[in-house]
Amino acid sequence: MAEQHEGPRAVPDTPGARTSGHRSTGRRPLRERHVDQTVEVAVPVRTAYNQWTQFKSFPRFSAVVRNVEQVRPTVTAWTLGYGPLRRRFAVEILEQDPDAYLAWRGLEQRPWHRGEVEFRPTESGGTAITVRVLLEPRGAAGILTRSSRAARLTTRLVHGELTRFKRFMEGLGQEGGAWRGTIRNGRVQHDRPEPPRSRVARWPVG
Repeated sequence: MAEQHEGPRAVPDTPGARTSGHRSTGRRPLRERHVDQTVEVAVPVRTAYNQWTQFKSFPRFSAVVRNVEQVRPTVTAWTLGYGPLRRRFAVEILEQDPDAYLAWRGLEQRPWHRGEVEFRPTESGGTAITVRVLLEPRGAAGILTRSSRAARLTTRLVHGELTRFKRFMEGLGQEGGAWRGTIRNGRVQHDRPEPPRSRVARWPVG
């Protein structure tokens, strides 16, 4: 795969707007945020969304994600690492709309964060992916946010990860799997009742 050196391109950002073809969900976008980064990927929205939500594939392109484990249907445990350093934390998906939107919150005690990723079709037939993150460190860690150091570091990280996802996705040209379910308030929404004796979880990852 030929490496591309262009970074994420800015596209018009209208939080809360829903393009035609997506159902209205009444969600509340993350209007207060410390990080807001967008990349345009040259694949259709469905393809970009399907691959992004295959969370276990993140180590294939990420510079910092080492492993992703499924804990519960809407909870994943992420291991980040740089050099010999490792950090593991859990993330809960709160809202998920196929081909459109995903919101999560970190379950760690400090620093705490929440975020969202939005998928929008572009005029060229590609996808604009926007990631927003709100950092809310507790205790002494709050000093980092007030000084904006944590926000700068997170912005740099998100920018780099979006760029790597763009290269990875455009190199693949198609998704490696898909989970097309919907999540509301941290619960998977089933189209029909589960069989009474079924206890098999439907994971929102590949």
